[in-house]
Amino acid sequence: MTLPMSDPTAWATAMNNLGMAPLGIAGQPILPDFDPALGMMTGIPPITPMMPGLGIVPPPIPPDMPVVKEIIHCKSCTLFPPNPNLPPPATRERPPGCKTVFVGGLPENGTEQIIVEVFEQCGEIIAIRKSKKNFCHIRFAEEYMVDKALYLSGYRIRLGSSTDKKDTGRLHVDFAQARDDLYEWECKQRMLAREERHRRRMEEERLRPPSPPPVVHYSDHECSIVAEKLKDDSKFSEAVQTLLTWIERGEVNRRSANNFYSMIQSANSHVRRLVNEKAAHEKDMEEAKEKFKQALSGILIQFEQIVAVYHSASKQKAWDHFTKAQRKNISVWCKQAEEIRNIHNDELMGIRREEEMEMSDDEIEETTETKETEESVSQAEALKEENDSLRWQLDAYRNEVELLKQEQGKAHREDDPNKEQQLKLLQQALQGMQQHLLKVQEEYKRKEAELEKIKDDKLQVEKMLENLKEKESCASRLCASSQDSDYPLEKTLNSCPVKSEREALLVGIISTFLHVHPFGASIEYICSYLHRLDNKICTSDVECLMSRLQHTFKQEMTGVGASLEKRWKFCGFEGLKLT
Repeated sequence: MTLPMSDPTAWATAMNNLGMAPLGIAGQPILPDFDPALGMMTGIPPITPMMPGLGIVPPPIPPDMPVVKEIIHCKSCTLFPPNPNLPPPATRERPPGCKTVFVGGLPENGTEQIIVEVFEQCGEIIAIRKSKKNFCHIRFAEEYMVDKALYLSGYRIRLGSSTDKKDTGRLHVDFAQARDDLYEWECKQRMLAREERHRRRMEEERLRPPSPPPVVHYSDHECSIVAEKLKDDSKFSEAVQTLLTWIERGEVNRRSANNFYSMIQSANSHVRRLVNEKAAHEKDMEEAKEKFKQALSGILIQFEQIVAVYHSASKQKAWDHFTKAQRKNISVWCKQAEEIRNIHNDELMGIRREEEMEMSDDEIEETTETKETEESVSQAEALKEENDSLRWQLDAYRNEVELLKQEQGKAHREDDPNKEQQLKLLQQALQGMQQHLLKVQEEYKRKEAELEKIKDDKLQVEKMLENLKEKESCASRLCASSQDSDYPLEKTLNSCPVKSEREALLVGIISTFLHVHPFGASIEYICSYLHRLDNKICTSDVECLMSRLQHTFKQEMTGVGASLEKRWKFCGFEGLKLT
């Protein structure tokens, strides 16, 4: 079924602006010769099946591109476009999963059939909820259909050719929030989350390393199999892991103890094999080191020869015959060869130093001055032993050199390179041993000097202890004599109650204070007055001073019962008469 249109290209132009092929109500193309690869308007790109969002959400229209809206003729109504100079109609924020639109400004005489006729071009309509107040809600099948419906916002609608106000209206299309849309969107999000979790779980399971094979339970049959595997070097690791698991599970009991002991004994038999393998690997490593050192020595000799060639070429006799560019190249080559030679020489010397350090593992470390006498003595003895051993080694090297010289004299093979190299190596070793021997002798002399110094310090400490003991005995005699003379000291103290000028000042101040208090004052009151002058005054010292001066101060009890109080009064005038 096709629709009669006065302008058949208007609806096609409007749909082309949205990036869609124009369809009729029955879903058939309005234009049978419509080519989606050709744009209906200038400036609009052609539609291709690979355009982003085609069939899901139409591609966004650039804001700077003018959108031309045409008149749309339908069967029962006509849609007139809004003024292009007016701003686009406002819309609310799009809810998630929105498939429902709000359509306002419908004519009063508009029916549901007219609404379907207008908006069915945007897509499949699921439901229409029309109100009596000239608006309705339309729910589409897909989300992208909502964007097509929003294109009609702002159009003026007229039913037929009537000019009655009830047959006209201005459409306002906006997003609407519906519970069904939100529920479907949440279900879709949950489904996507489940798919993502499933995909991650499958990826983790794919990347997870395989689990080790389970260890079988203990039985006599399995025990015999493991015992045979323990004897095989290639299956030893697997068998010993099974044995370890059985022991940790607690499979050892009185009945199976002998079987386990035999398996442990088989495992112990591999210790010697492993030690031998380690020794073989160490031997291979030493041989590789020796080969590397020999190769490095050969390379160093060749570098020396190359450098000698450069030096001989740099002499005046040959240098004058080269051009300037050749001289520059020779100088650069000579410098590079010398740098590489120095690097290789340092590497070779480092290897030799490491070997010397390995040979002298028992080298003596430097000692501090705070070590005790016994440690110094033991170190000195160790140095003596090392000195003797180094002397013996030196004698052995000398004997070997003499034997080599004798053999060389007998064979008369002075041109033999191997023996010359051996002689050089022996001479270098001899020189190194001599230097080491001199260092050890110097260390031995220094240790002896430190030992003598420590002995002298010990003698001085003993003398100081004796002096301290003598001083202690003299002090004890003085204490005894002072105890004998305590009684006359007490007499002298009693004869002079005021011991210092400070106490005399206190007596004067207390006398003045009590003179203005004829009824007396408590010791706390007196001390509170004295604390204003000096915070260091003690109450007990003040009371002791006043009690010693019986002719100057006297203590009386005043009050009755609970108000009983001790008061001090000044009695210096009466005491003067008595004394």
